[in-house]
Amino acid sequence: MYETLEIERAGKVATIWMNRPAVFNAFDEQLIAELAAACTELDADASVRVVVLGGRGKHFSAGADLNWMKRASQFTHEQNVEDARKFAGMLRTLAQMSKPTIARVQGAALGGGTGLTAACDMAVASSDAVFSTSEVRFGIIPSAISPYVLRAIGPRHALRYFQSAERIKASRALAIGLVGDVVEPDELDACVGQLVEALLQGGPLAQKAAKDLIGAVNGQPIDATISEETAQRIARQRATDEAKDGIAAFLDKRPPAWL
Repeated sequence: MYETLEIERAGKVATIWMNRPAVFNAFDEQLIAELAAACTELDADASVRVVVLGGRGKHFSAGADLNWMKRASQFTHEQNVEDARKFAGMLRTLAQMSKPTIARVQGAALGGGTGLTAACDMAVASSDAVFSTSEVRFGIIPSAISPYVLRAIGPRHALRYFQSAERIKASRALAIGLVGDVVEPDELDACVGQLVEALLQGGPLAQKAAKDLIGAVNGQPIDATISEETAQRIARQRATDEAKDGIAAFLDKRPPAWL
């Protein structure tokens, strides 16, 4: 079904593998379209609880394919807008998935590769991983990825790295919040696996509601309106069959239905 991706399923976990190792999983129009389609497919699949995004070969993603960038440089304004919308739409589709997403990062995660990392809910990186918002070195800007990178590292760090395009080592990426864990290369899959196991313990509807909660509360003033919003959200969640079963399971010392 996909030419630039592989989808690997293992129980309740699906891994989307970018599969262009010869070009370090650099993306072009086809990979962008297929990533959007794969995210939509897996989000609609109730049997999938967690989605992992990874890259085949030595590198997660080296960012934009140079041939794609060359073609884009010759586009009309209208063509450029339409092309950029597809990339921005793919990132939004990934970021707005209703189930937990994990970026599994090794080697280079440059430009859009950094954007993919930030668009996932969480990220685990190998100690050899390196990141960069390198766009200014090509005379362009990290526009489409900016909402997700800003969400991850904040405006102060973004002001530096969007302008300097410095390479960000894995240890630095951990310190500024771009990734949540850094491990040795041979421990990467085990670390991802531990995070997956933790995620599978939670109720799927509750996890979606928790993700929605962050979007509703983040950046809002702590006032009567937001207090009422949070009260309404927990009241609705308590009334769900999932919540009733989860609480009963805890009291009865048994696994909840989703396990």
